Amino acid sequence: MIQFHSLSKRFGEKVVLNEFSLAIPEGETTVLMGSSGTGKSVALKHIVGLLEPDSGYVEVDGQVVSDLDYDALMELRRTIGYVFQFAALFDSLTVRDNLSLGLRRQGLPDRTVAERVAESLALVELPDVADRYPAELSGGMRKRVGIARAIALRPRYILYDEPTTGLDPVTTMAMDELMIRARRELGATSVVVTHDLGSAFTVADRIAFLSEGRIRQVGTVREIRATADALVREFIDARSGMGGPA
Repeated sequence: MIQFHSLSKRFGEKVVLNEFSLAIPEGETTVLMGSSGTGKSVALKHIVGLLEPDSGYVEVDGQVVSDLDYDALMELRRTIGYVFQFAALFDSLTVRDNLSLGLRRQGLPDRTVAERVAESLALVELPDVADRYPAELSGGMRKRVGIARAIALRPRYILYDEPTTGLDPVTTMAMDELMIRARRELGATSVVVTHDLGSAFTVADRIAFLSEGRIRQVGTVREIRATADALVREFIDARSGMGGPA
C-alpha cells in the first residue's frame, strides 16, 4: 500500500506540496487531478525516491521511502513501474533493448527477458516494433512502449505521469484501455497523474483532487462528478467545456 503522510515540498519560495496526505488502496487506480502546479507529479516522484520531502514522508509497503539506503531503494523500485510523461526512452537503443534493460538488471535469464519483452509489446498492441528505434515511432507509439517497459517488470505498482498529454482523442482512448488492461491483467495498483478529465473518469476507481498542494476532495468518479465543492466543480465544468476553455 502507498500512503502519503503530511508530505511537504517546496522549491525555493514556492510551496508545491503542503502537508499532503493520501492513502492509495491496493488493486485500484487512483487518479491525481488538479490545476497545473498543484503538486501532482511532485507527489508521484516521492513514491520512488526521485525527490526528498522537506517534511512528512511516503510509505510503500510499510517502508518509509526517504529512510531507505541505496540498495533498499533499488529493491523497492523493482516493484514499481514508472511511465514518464514523454516516455523517457533511450534513443540510441532499440525498443527491445529499452525493455530489456530493467529485466537484465534483475538478473533474469535471456529466455525470460525475451518472453517478457514479447508479452509486454503484445499487451500494448505493438508486437512488431522490437527492432525499431524510438525516433522511428509516433508519439503515441512511444508512450505505449513506455507502458510496455513498465509492465515488463511485473510491478506491484504502476505510476503514470500525464500518459495522454499531446495525444489525439483516438490515441487517448487507446491509452486509457491499455491502462485498464494493465491493471486487470497484472493486478497492479495504479496511480495516474492527468489533466484529462475524460481519461480520469474512464480509468479511475477514485479521484483525488489537489489544490494548493493538499487534498481538496477524494471520491469515486460518481462522487466527483456530483461534487458540491465550488473549486472542484469549476475545474470539472471548465475541463468539460461547460464553464469555459479547457
